[in-house]
Amino acid sequence: MKNNIRELRKEKGLRQEDLAAELGVTRQTIIAIENNKYDPSLELAMRISVFFGITVNDIFTLE
Repeated sequence: MKNNIRELRKEKGLRQEDLAAELGVTRQTIIAIENNKYDPSLELAMRISVFFGITVNDIFTLE
């Protein structure tokens, strides 16, 4: 599954550490998600979408 979290994070001027703190996960989790090496749980995907104010479908796409 691909995502555009890196771009969304940069648009808000956030570091990986900042986003991780906002979502209650580690920086390593954000790195893995941004590099498409880890698909977040449904709960985390929902938290990400709420944080950015867009739908899960606008963040994640199936390959």
